[in-house]
Amino acid sequence: MIVGAGVAGYQAARTLSRRVGGGAEVVLVNPTGAALHPELLPQVMTGFLSPDRVSVPLAETLPGVRVVLGTVTHIDAHARRVLYDGGVLDYDRLIVAAGGVSEVAQVSAVSAHSVGFHNVGQALHLRDHIDRQLSLAAASTDPFERAAHCTFVVLGAGYAGTAAASAGQSLSQSIARRDPRLREQPIRWILADPAEWLLPDMRHRLSRTTARMLRSQGVEVRTRTSVGQVTSRGLRFTDGEFIPTRTIVWSFGVRPDPLVTNLGLAAEQGRIRVDEHLAVPGRPEIYACGDVAAVPDLTRPGKITPMSGRHALSQGRLAGGNVAASIGYGSRRPYQHRIHDSIVDLVRTTEQPLPVA
Repeated sequence: MIVGAGVAGYQAARTLSRRVGGGAEVVLVNPTGAALHPELLPQVMTGFLSPDRVSVPLAETLPGVRVVLGTVTHIDAHARRVLYDGGVLDYDRLIVAAGGVSEVAQVSAVSAHSVGFHNVGQALHLRDHIDRQLSLAAASTDPFERAAHCTFVVLGAGYAGTAAASAGQSLSQSIARRDPRLREQPIRWILADPAEWLLPDMRHRLSRTTARMLRSQGVEVRTRTSVGQVTSRGLRFTDGEFIPTRTIVWSFGVRPDPLVTNLGLAAEQGRIRVDEHLAVPGRPEIYACGDVAAVPDLTRPGKITPMSGRHALSQGRLAGGNVAASIGYGSRRPYQHRIHDSIVDLVRTTEQPLPVA
């Protein structure tokens, strides 16, 4: 049984059903009948992909998987049961892939100009918002207002924020080139984070490479920078500088689904602790992957992998494969990844569409 059909859960169900064929029943429990690919949100924003290309119907794309629509309310690890709003399900093997939940709504209430970047609706809203701000700038004769409408601040330099800044810079420049009134108007994209470097969960060398790439695109990268105050006219950083802006993109605010807090399983940073094979220590029948799993990062001893779509994709596939191995189909493997892949993805978001499946 797989709980959750986000990036990790979908890949786990797909891999597991292909490995075991008819040798086991695979059940996927999810509140909706479709799965979203959040790693493609920058391409929705830039228009490379339409919204219907970033979600897939579960029943049609997961042959051999029984899809149960419902919200899981509790997991009884001792009785090996999953309770959901439609009843109770028993399991022999369990993959917890409930994903993360956004807290942006609580944070963004401080400003009317705040925009989240965690789902298709927000990506489309950000795209329209950028277009509208540039139109307002083109129609204005006030230099301050023009500059404010053409300044975009992204708070949070994780993968989502970095991708949003890269794609947003590309989109805004493309829009501005079509309007003669904006040809001499500077368009600023500022990516800020209180950490020492962007993508803080990556190796420092790769972080520097990403920063150079963004700066070459025209994005201002500001590390060790926090927000001190947000007003209707802009924001002030803790170093005292005031940035007139009408756009603040919040790319942080995601935490593991609260479902994992009451499982009675060991946790780290609010996520289920697993070994390198994604299995829960002491409970070999339970696996976890994606945002709810504290997966050891074998490239950085002592660290866990960050919450990102790229890790969720790879971990979901591995969890499905390792569960199949636990019942005699193939052999299990540890979770290993190439950090460089995330750098490549940031470039591709502004150059060409990624395949959905």
